[in-house]
Parts: sequence; C-alpha cells; structure tokens
Amino acid sequence: MKPIWRSLDISLDQLNENGENTMAAFLGMEFTEIGPDYLRMMMPVNERTRQPYGLLHGGASAALAETVGSVASALIIDPEKQVCVGLDINANHIRGIKEGYVHAVAKPLHLGSTTHVWDIRICDEHNKLVCISRLTVAIRDKR
Repeated sequence: MKPIWRSLDISLDQLNENGENTMAAFLGMEFTEIGPDYLRMMMPVNERTRQPYGLLHGGASAALAETVGSVASALIIDPEKQVCVGLDINANHIRGIKEGYVHAVAKPLHLGSTTHVWDIRICDEHNKLVCISRLTVAIRDKR
C-alpha cells in the first residue's frame, strides 16, 4: 500500500513537540504510531479527562478524535499553500472507561481537494471500542 502522507520523513517526536502548549498536551495526548494510511495516538483517563461520575468525558474523546484527524490532514496537505481546519465532528460513545489509556486510530474515508473525512476509532487498552467518531476537515488555500 502506498502511504497517503505528503512526506515519509515524519517523526513521532516532531508531532508530539508540535503539540506542546496546546489542549492536546494538557490532556496528555501522545502520538504513538504512523502507518501507511493511519495515525494513532493515546490519551490517559485521569483527573483531566474524566467527568464527575469518574468516566472518560465525552468531550475528551471528541478532542482526541479531532486532534488525531486534524493532524493527519495536516500531514497530507501542502503547508506552504494550504491550511486545514475542522469542519464537523460527531462522536458516538459506546463504552465507559474509568482508568488506563485510550488509543485513537484515524483512517481516511475521503481525501479530496477541499475536504478530508476521517473515521476515528477509540479503544481501551484491551482493544474494546469506547467511541466511534467521524471528522470532516476543510482544506483551504492560504491567502
């Protein structure tokens, strides 16, 4: 399979450094794998990502999904000529989780010239599905 990325010279360290001083860093998100057609990151379930009942907050899951999908789009576009921004996201919360880590995998459903659509699956450490999300990213020319 031919990789979908603009460049094959992609470092997980660089991706994680780019997220410093952002919500992703505050929530403890970390990129963990780049495959030929997917991007994976993880996030802890802790005091920053739980809601009052002690479960992973749905907004934290949505933030994880939007982060991994948006960065995946950024790795495809030409950053000298284009920008990418989230246009629409939905999240179906399947299973609650109280501790550990969740892992999000973004895979493309559509990679067009003006939009990208990502399927994002968030699972727990036992590979049980926690959340399914779909993210649409708008691709715009820089002005």
